[in-house]
Amino acid sequence: MTRVLIVDDEPPQLRLTAETASQAGFTPILAHSGREALELLRADRGIAAVLLDLVMPDLDGMAVLETMAREGLQTPVIVQAANSSPETIASAMRNGAVDFIVKPVPAERLTVSLRNAMRLDALETQIRTARSLRDGVLASRDIVAQSEAMARVLALVAKAAKSPLAVLIEGENGVGKELVARVIQGLGERAFKPFICVYCGDLPFDEIEATLFGVRKGGPSDRPGKFQQAHGGTLFIDEVGELSLETQAKLLRVVQGGEIEPVGSSKLERVNVRIIAATNRRLLNLAKSGDFREDLYYRLNVLPIYVPPLRERREDIPELVGHFIARLAAEAGRRITGIAPDAIALLQSYDWPGNIRQLENTVYRAVVLCRSNWLETADFPQILAKTAGREAALLATSLDLRAPVHIDQATGRPRATEAAPAMADRFLDEAGKLASLAELERQLIIFAIDHHAGRMSRVARALKIGRSTLYRKLKEYGLDDGVESDAA
Repeated sequence: MTRVLIVDDEPPQLRLTAETASQAGFTPILAHSGREALELLRADRGIAAVLLDLVMPDLDGMAVLETMAREGLQTPVIVQAANSSPETIASAMRNGAVDFIVKPVPAERLTVSLRNAMRLDALETQIRTARSLRDGVLASRDIVAQSEAMARVLALVAKAAKSPLAVLIEGENGVGKELVARVIQGLGERAFKPFICVYCGDLPFDEIEATLFGVRKGGPSDRPGKFQQAHGGTLFIDEVGELSLETQAKLLRVVQGGEIEPVGSSKLERVNVRIIAATNRRLLNLAKSGDFREDLYYRLNVLPIYVPPLRERREDIPELVGHFIARLAAEAGRRITGIAPDAIALLQSYDWPGNIRQLENTVYRAVVLCRSNWLETADFPQILAKTAGREAALLATSLDLRAPVHIDQATGRPRATEAAPAMADRFLDEAGKLASLAELERQLIIFAIDHHAGRMSRVARALKIGRSTLYRKLKEYGLDDGVESDAA
């Protein structure tokens, strides 16, 4: 789930805000001071947003914002304070806050603010990535990943970027092998230099050599190949296992000596190219079967990187989905603020044989066809059908597959009878049964503390109980973190 850092020096308010964020589908991370918050942000760049109290004793919210700006910590920050003035709000916004909310904060207002912050952060990430892609300087932050499996990939990417040696990237279709190759180039000495891609699986068999090495016949058919175009930069050869043995021999010459032989020419040409190869099949198995030259395999496999499929890193799905929603909603002209937690759980339960590419296409379809600005499970009928069955998908999407009825045979709708008033939801638990008196009392105390911004004397007066009784009930319901020292 998406992680949110909540910073507040008042334990009751900190706990209540955390519970609100948790009920909205976020994972709260708690910090009791500005200094602790900065330490957490420096150690974990995957935190999606910050809820920052403005008034704190050791390091106040303004100082935290200034430090974040100075250190390049770009996590969106929502500032909250018990009192506000136009000058305070303007100062917080100038220092980088994306929103300002006044305590006590209604749960709906806090949830909307968090969702908007996520959307803004994802959109800014998309803009940075587009600019980096245009300039040829993609970095590790442009790979959306939180899983341990991808952490190993990023560590290998950083090592490969510091070396001029050939790199072999292996992984299933759609896992992002080209993005990994672009990041290797963007982090290395060949950044801002040409990055040329060639997809061997898409080329006709008789065109592969001409495409790679160019044509030199002394006529109008002469053209440069991908190696000449990539001179000084990087050549990304995707599906290298599809090359014929003859083409593999010519590629080996380039890897060994940096020389190519254009089609129709007997003269060798020198090129300065960093080769990054990729494949969706194990080249070692192809080498063992004789379908791939063993000597070329060992030349390309100097720095191997395996990119795991999406089903082996499901914890990356929430951030990937948010990343796609921001970009695709902008492209489609839709205002999508986020996605429901149960929809994220649905997407995480699917195996994604097409990996990230399939996930992106699925999110795009949902963004275009959804009827509101908030994606639900019903917006993913194909995934729902594959995971829960066709009947569940039809029920969730409210599809009517009955045969059409001619206007002459149409009957009137039955008149609705007066129904008994429904019991208020707050009196029912998650299973639809009547909630216990203790649970209702606990929810009332939580609401009262939130409403009175943690001022325990006011809470006790409003509930018409003594402070000692209030503290006893806080302890009984597990809401007593630090309240004994809280000022009235």
